[in-house]
Formats: sequence, C-alpha cells, structure tokens
Amino acid sequence: MCRTHVLLKVVVRGMHCSFANKCFMYRHIICALVAGSMPVSNVFKTGIQVKQLAPAVALVSSSLVWFTLASVAFGSSVDHLSWPFTVKLTVYGVYYATFAVSALLGASLFPRSRGTWLISWMVFGVVMTALLPLINGNSLVLDLFVSLLFGVSVGAGLPSSLAYFADTTVAENRGMSGGVIWGVVGFGVLGLALLTNGLDQLQTFLVLAIWRAAGLAVFLALSRFRKNVQPSANSSSYRFILRRRDVTLYLLPWIMFCLVNFAESPILGKLFGEFQTFAGFIEFAISGVFAIVGGVLADIVGRKRVVITGFVVLGIEYAVLSLFSGSKASWYVYTTFDGIAWGMFASVFFMTLWGDLAEDGQKEKYYVLGGLPYPLAYFIPVIVKPFAEGIETATAFSLASFFLFLAVLPLMYAPETLPEKKIKEMELKSYAEKAKKMKEKTLRTKMFVGRGEASVLSRDSDDEL
Repeated sequence: MCRTHVLLKVVVRGMHCSFANKCFMYRHIICALVAGSMPVSNVFKTGIQVKQLAPAVALVSSSLVWFTLASVAFGSSVDHLSWPFTVKLTVYGVYYATFAVSALLGASLFPRSRGTWLISWMVFGVVMTALLPLINGNSLVLDLFVSLLFGVSVGAGLPSSLAYFADTTVAENRGMSGGVIWGVVGFGVLGLALLTNGLDQLQTFLVLAIWRAAGLAVFLALSRFRKNVQPSANSSSYRFILRRRDVTLYLLPWIMFCLVNFAESPILGKLFGEFQTFAGFIEFAISGVFAIVGGVLADIVGRKRVVITGFVVLGIEYAVLSLFSGSKASWYVYTTFDGIAWGMFASVFFMTLWGDLAEDGQKEKYYVLGGLPYPLAYFIPVIVKPFAEGIETATAFSLASFFLFLAVLPLMYAPETLPEKKIKEMELKSYAEKAKKMKEKTLRTKMFVGRGEASVLSRDSDDEL
C-alpha cells in the first residue's frame, strides 16, 4: 500500500482519537505534505465519477427544465380559459393535489424497480405534454381530467429521480454535483424559454414534448456506461422522518422560504410590470452560476453556512425593495441577490440536504418531504394574484424581510450534514498550505541572511587585501 493511502487511513481513524493524538497525526501528515512526498492533490479529490453522475445529470436536469416550463405553459393555458376564477382555481387545485399524491405514492412504488418506473414516467411525460393543448375550455370534465393526468406525469417520478442522483453521489461531493445539475437547469430553462418565445401554445407544448423525449433518449444512452444504481432496502416511515429533529430544523426554514417567495411573486409583478420578464431571464442565468458556486462552497464550508448566507441575502433584497421600491436601481439589486440566493438554495436545499439526511437509507421519502414545498408553492400566486392590487408594496416586502430573517433561527440549532471526515480534511488542507507558506518564507529568510553574510565576508576580505 502506498504512503498516501496509509496516511489517509490514519486520517479516518484519527476522527475518534484524542486531541493530543490528532495534533501528533496532523504534524506527521503536514510534514509529509510540505516535504513533497505526498501531493496535496492526492489527498483532496472530488471523488466525482463522471460516468456514474452523467445519467443523473441528464435525468434530473431535463426533468426539472421540463417541469419548470411545462408548469408555466400549463398555467398560461388555464389563465386564458373562459371559465370563472373559482373554476380555474379548481383546475389548478386538481393539478397540484394529484401532483402531491402521486409524489407520495411514487416514493413508495418506484424504489421496487426504479429504472423501469423512471423510464415509464418519462414516456408518460412526453405523452401528457403533447396532450396539454386539450385544455381549451370547451369541456370542464376534459380540462380537469387532463390536469389530473398532467399532475401525475410530473409528480410521480420527481422524488425518485432526485433519489437516483443522491445514490450516484457521496455526501462529500454531493453539493458540487447538485450545483452542476442546477447550473444546467438554470441555463437550460433560459435557453428553452428564449427558444419558445414567440411560439403559439401548440408549438410550445410540442417543443417541450420533444425536450422531454430527448432527455429520455440521453438518459438511456448514458445509462449503458454506468453501474446499475439500486436504492437502499432500508425505508423509513414518514412519521419517523418528520419526528427527526435535524429534518424539522431544515424543513421549517425551507417551507418558510417557499411560502414567502411565491406569495410575493404577484406583488413583484405589480411593481415591476414588464421588467419582471427581463428579471426572470437574468435570475435564471445568475442562479445557474451561483448554484455551482454554492454547491462547491457547501462541500467546503458545509451546507449550513451556505443556507444561512442565502437567507441573509434574501432578507437584504426584500429590505432594499421595501425602502427603495420606487428606484429602478433597487430592482436590479433585488434581481441580482435573488438569483444568488436561488442558486445557493437550489444546489443545497433542493438537491443535497435530503440525500445527506437520508444517509444510507432509502432517499425517496426524504426528497418528497423536502421537495414538495417548492412545486406546491406555485399554487400560492394563483390565490394571491386577485388580491395583489390591494396589498401595499412596502408593507409586503417588509414582512417578507422579517419572516426570512426569522427563518434563520431554526438553522442556528440545525446540525451540519457535511460529514466530519470532509471537514477535517479541509482543515488539514488549510494547515498544510499554511505550513508550506511558512516553510517557503523561512527558506527565503535564510537565503536573504545567507547572502547578507556572504556580502559582509566579501567586504572584510577586500579590506584586508
């Protein structure tokens, strides 16, 4: 066994040693690193296996891009129906209710044969996207039926696709991997939205159906080059998961964020007007970049710090809007900060945390509970929109800022989900880099002193001559 592997085993065993033993262990490892006998790059690797991760990137990113744009297109179709508002609300209600129920059922059913069910789910999504133009207001029964089936086509496999991603990664690199996926989602939504801009409803649904089919084809092609990913047989009940303190401490702030963010959407629309569409494009681009940044940071400093930073950024952006809502500069500040926060939350809250909390158990149910608040929150603007004109902008944004800062409190007591081993490795890397810099500084000092002494001796010999 090579020296690097021996030292890595010492690091792992050292997690349970006394403080004095740890210091002794660090001293020897740092000396090896500084001496050059053990390269830093050999100790700290991402551990990401591209062939294993590629199918998950294709599956999750294509599904989330499709879900985002198909939901918007579905909402646009319902909004343009001639039905009264209460009937439209019923159509929306059927869609979101079946979305939630099918997600709960799918989390229990899909792990039995995950690969087969995921492929069937994607095929069903292609079919239902092509059938969405049937929602045209001619028949309420048909509109409700199509909404029901569309809810199933979105919700049934979403938890299992996220669990598939979690099972192809390890906790040490899950943040970066999730950030990469959400980066693809951000730019994918932006690109596809620009592509469908100007198309009529039928053409838009056709493009989305083709996108869904293409995602399926790429997933199948990439799956041929990776090992079969099997879900764990260890499944927990929803009651057990919700009674876990760490799950609750992360879930409550996430629900608070989803409620506040989507409740404020109609009010932002009233304030921004046409600027909201432009802001949406900018936010997706920024979130795509900062999803990767947030994911990398989550694997270095921990999930908790990234999430708390995201909430602080959100609180600041709404505070700025409440104070300077009449200034367009504040709109750009809000757009930039919101894109940053969304990127951080997407890579950590949506992609990473629930896989960490599930540990070696079956992950579908964790992703159901952690993932559902986000898509179900799309229903909130539908309810708030008719009353947006009567809501004072400054008051709404001040309350949003207050509740977002309040949501940080449970996170103060939440445990870090990044493994202790990874944190110790990062500390060790920091120690090694500092030791290397100190050694280089010492060598430079000795060289300078040596040159000075040599110069003095040379002058003395010249004087003697």
